[in-house]
Amino acid sequence: MAPISTPQTPFGRVLTAMVTPFTADGALDLDGAQRLATHLVDAGNDGLVINGTTGESPTTSDAEKSELVRAVLEAVGDRAHVIAGIGTNDTRHSVELARTAERDGAHGLLAVTPYYNKPPQEGLYRHFSAIADSTGLPVMLYDIPGRSGVPIDTETIVRLAEHPRIVANKDAKGDLGRASWAIARSGLAWYSGDDMLNLPLLSVGACGFVSVVGHLVTPELRALLDAHLGGEVQKATEIHQKLLPVYTGMFRTQGVMTTKAALALQGLPAGPLRPPLVELSEQETEQLKVDLAAGGVEL
Repeated sequence: MAPISTPQTPFGRVLTAMVTPFTADGALDLDGAQRLATHLVDAGNDGLVINGTTGESPTTSDAEKSELVRAVLEAVGDRAHVIAGIGTNDTRHSVELARTAERDGAHGLLAVTPYYNKPPQEGLYRHFSAIADSTGLPVMLYDIPGRSGVPIDTETIVRLAEHPRIVANKDAKGDLGRASWAIARSGLAWYSGDDMLNLPLLSVGACGFVSVVGHLVTPELRALLDAHLGGEVQKATEIHQKLLPVYTGMFRTQGVMTTKAALALQGLPAGPLRPPLVELSEQETEQLKVDLAAGGVEL
C-alpha cells in the first residue's frame, strides 16, 4: 500500500534527498541503498527523493537510476513516498526517465529546471508540461537557479500549477519574497530545498522539506516542523538555531561530499563519490566533525 498523501502534503512533510551508495570499486550498492533508505524512514522521513542532485544523478546511468528506484521501493515503498528525480536538460530524455520511473513504481517525480542551456520561460513551461503530460504521476518542480542558471519565474510557476499533475515545488531559490507570492498565487505544495531556510519558508507557507541534512537530523527536523505547526514559535526557533552549525557545516563545500563523509563516520552506507566529485580532505573532515558536534550530531 502506498503511503498516505493529501493535496496539501502530496509527498508528506519531511523528505530526505538521498545519496546513492556505491561499493568500494564505484559500482551501485543496492543493498546499501536499501539499508540507508530503511534507516532514514525509521528516523522519521515521510519520503525519499532518489536520483536527485544529492544522489549524484549526473554520473549514474539510466539503468542504474531504474535499479535504484526499484530497490528503494522494495525496501520502504509501503512506508514512505519514493520520488524519482528525472530532470535533465533534454526534454525528451526527461520524458523517457519519467516513463521508466512510472513503470518502476515510483510514487512521484522530481523535475529540476533544465541546466546549462538556459531556456526562456516559455521553454521551461513546455519542458515541465511535457514531463507532466507523459505519465500519471504527480510532479514536484525543482527551482534551483544557482545550479540551473535560470529561475522559474513566478508567472511560469502559476501557469504550471494549472496542470493537474504538477502539485508541488521544491524551492532552492533563496528568495522569501518571491516564494511568498508564488505560494499564495499558485496553490502548490511548497517544500524547502534549502536547509538553512527550512523554518523561514515554513513561515511564509511551505508545508515541509526536501532536505540534505535529513541524513543526520531527521528527528530534529520533524520536531521543528511539529513545533511550528503547533504554534510553538519559540521552540521552533530554538531548534532552528541549534541546527545552524549543521546547516553551515554540511554546505561548507559540495553537499554530496559532506553527506557521504558524515554517513561514513556514522558507519552508514555511502561509499565513494564518482568523479568529478572527490572525498573531503583531512582538514575538511575535521571541520565537519566540529560543525556536526556543535549541532548535537553524534558520530
